[in-house]
Amino acid sequence: MPMKPKKPCKHPGCPMLTDDKYCEFHIRLYKNERASAKERGYDSRWRAARSRFLKANPLCVRCKDNGTITPATVVDHIKPHRGDNILFWNEINWQSLCKKCHDKKTMTEDRYIEYKY
Repeated sequence: MPMKPKKPCKHPGCPMLTDDKYCEFHIRLYKNERASAKERGYDSRWRAARSRFLKANPLCVRCKDNGTITPATVVDHIKPHRGDNILFWNEINWQSLCKKCHDKKTMTEDRYIEYKY
């Protein structure tokens, strides 16, 4: 049985032919799949450590600095771990935040990798 002919990669300007929409070099750019929470380290062990940390630190650190008292609901990594297991489990790198402060911090400070020279 004859095979279907290959078609050009849909990435602009790419001359490669492929069986899929994108060639092997550009598939990573368009693949929106994110690893599951468990694959990223947020499993039952994390949930237990998170619960223990929130009981010991029940108030949002950022709200407290601004003079308001808000219950913390999220354990945030001060420096994003980006897959580093040692940094992930280092409790010195954790802080209690409310959801609003956590979302704001994540979108402004943690969003992009900062390169230092």
